[in-house]
Formats: sequence, C-alpha cells, structure tokens
Amino acid sequence: MAEPTANLPKEKQTVLGLYVTAKDAYEKWKADPEKVMILDVRTPEEYLFVGHPTMAWKIPVAVQSYEWDAARGQFPMKPLPDFVSRVQQVAKPDDTIMAMCRAGGRGAIAVNMLAQAGFKPVYNIVDGMEGDVVEDPASVFVGQRLKNGWKNSGCPWTYKLTPDRMVLPKAQ
Repeated sequence: MAEPTANLPKEKQTVLGLYVTAKDAYEKWKADPEKVMILDVRTPEEYLFVGHPTMAWKIPVAVQSYEWDAARGQFPMKPLPDFVSRVQQVAKPDDTIMAMCRAGGRGAIAVNMLAQAGFKPVYNIVDGMEGDVVEDPASVFVGQRLKNGWKNSGCPWTYKLTPDRMVLPKAQ
C-alpha cells in the first residue's frame, strides 16, 4: 500500500513517513468512512475547475499568489497560517487523515504541519488529485498530469461544490 520513501521525490516526503496512492486512500476510506478522512488541501479554484473527491473535506493549506517568480517560472503558493486551526474544526489528532493536493507536494506540507500540531495517523496521497506528469516523449499526453492520481484511478470525484465540507480561511 505505502510507496517506499526512497522512490518518492523529496517534496512528497513527510516527517511521519506515511504514504498511500489515491486508489489506496479511497479503499481505506471505503473500508471505514467514519474513521478515515479524505482531506483536499488545494485551493478553492482547483476544487471548482479541476474537481474534487466527493467525500473530501476541502481545507486549503495555501493560496495562489499573483506575483510571478521568474526564477521558478511560476506563480508561487503562499502558505495559510491558520491551516491547522481550520483542520482542528473537523478532525482530532488521532483521526486517520489522507491529505491530497494536485500531485503530492502540498499534501506533504499539510502532513508536516499537522504532525507538528500533534496529529499522528496522517498520510500523504502521493499522486494527488491529478497525478504525475506523463514523461514519455512519444505520447500525445507528454507533460500532462494523466498518470495515476485520484481522477485517473477511477475514484469518485465531482465539480459540484460542497460548501458544507469546506473550511476556508477568512476573506481578506
């Protein structure tokens, strides 16, 4: 079930060392939906435009900035300092949590923040919602996130927003 740490990129590794694939996370949730929480830590824009697991609690760990980082070639994310307190509104430190983001990086950040706050059975869903990038140069899908992940593994997801399962930061 767990992917070996040696095969994980550093940005997907966590201090707890607990890892699952999206498919395995879904199976764990199905086996015990009262005790296993799927936690989607992506942004509301991602829930809206990319979709989200139907049963997930949606609690962003970061927000999208609009300041271009030329060195990294991206708009970086900015961590939300109240992330843990928002998770504490719906989970206890001994709850089993499966944290997911797009592809595993922010999920690892969320796991580490929760671990520091005393949460223990917190897993990083290493392939996230969209999965890993297709690297085969012969594929028409090269560069697209179509390899594994929640959406590509047959796990249930929707575009329909579920405000009752969202714990968003206060509007600025």
